[in-house]
Amino acid sequence: MDLDVMNMFAIAAGTMAIPLLLFMASFLLWPSSLIKVYYWYWRSTLGLQVRYANCGAYRFCYSYRGRPGFRPSILMLHGFSAHKDTWLPLIRYLPKHLHILCVDMPGHEGTTRTSKEDYSIGGQVNRIRQFVESIRLNRKPFHLVGTSMGGNVAGVYAATFPADVCSITLISPAGIKNPCETKFDCQMQDLEESQYTLSLPLVPSTPEEMEDMLKLCSHVRFKVPQQILQGLVDVRTPHNEFYEELFMELLGESSKFALHEHMHLITAPLQVIWGKQDQVVDVSGAAVMAETLPDCQLDLLDSCGHSVVMERPRRTAKLMLDFIISQQNIRSASNKKKC
Repeated sequence: MDLDVMNMFAIAAGTMAIPLLLFMASFLLWPSSLIKVYYWYWRSTLGLQVRYANCGAYRFCYSYRGRPGFRPSILMLHGFSAHKDTWLPLIRYLPKHLHILCVDMPGHEGTTRTSKEDYSIGGQVNRIRQFVESIRLNRKPFHLVGTSMGGNVAGVYAATFPADVCSITLISPAGIKNPCETKFDCQMQDLEESQYTLSLPLVPSTPEEMEDMLKLCSHVRFKVPQQILQGLVDVRTPHNEFYEELFMELLGESSKFALHEHMHLITAPLQVIWGKQDQVVDVSGAAVMAETLPDCQLDLLDSCGHSVVMERPRRTAKLMLDFIISQQNIRSASNKKKC
């Protein structure tokens, strides 16, 4: 009997050890696979589903949760070299009944990668409009959110298709002529002087460069294990040629200050959220936007860098939700007066 009990414990211990060994092997040998599983698990936990929208030969990949309801739908546009899962920390703090959509931007992750014309801000705006129409999101005006490059696209989208949006949240948006320079601006000057022989700060190809990029983008210092840094590099490396091409396109004359040139055309209520310690896109851009659009709501976050969604997800979610509700209340009150 004692021998049977010992065998039972041995079998149980062996069974439990197998998943642990597989996890350790994945962590040490295939960290990129572990990162993909991590995003899949987090999406599933938050109730997000991944879908595809086809427009002819072009395909958009997006995740969504909820259905259209009383509150406006929320469309989220991520930044340069990121993907739809960038928004997971923020979505965690948003009510589950809200209709939320996170789309992979043109050429990113599961969305089709085509010609250079799609990489400019104008090209991305047109592609996002194509996505919106393909899923009939604009049957009712929606709330548009964009961060960094996605903020540039979101702002130009709102200026170009004002009937589609009921309100906008821009988080540390690129595309503004900022009065003050950042660490990233200095790095770009060095890059230009080297005739682009130096590596791009936002396109890392080694764990060390990945760590430098995370420090550049975040004021909060996250301790990231070496294996995870390697995994992040492994996930990105196959796409680095595209990221470099996209980066150069974003520096082009028609894209670099696209939001600055279009923001006077924005008519929807606007909220701007920015980290005060942003080292990539200087927070002075918020004042520039407020000068052009004096009715916009500014929410500046202390002890926060460029990666606002990652550093301050709970606070950002609350600010955005409060803004959406306040604007909806204003519209409801205005409609009652008309009646």
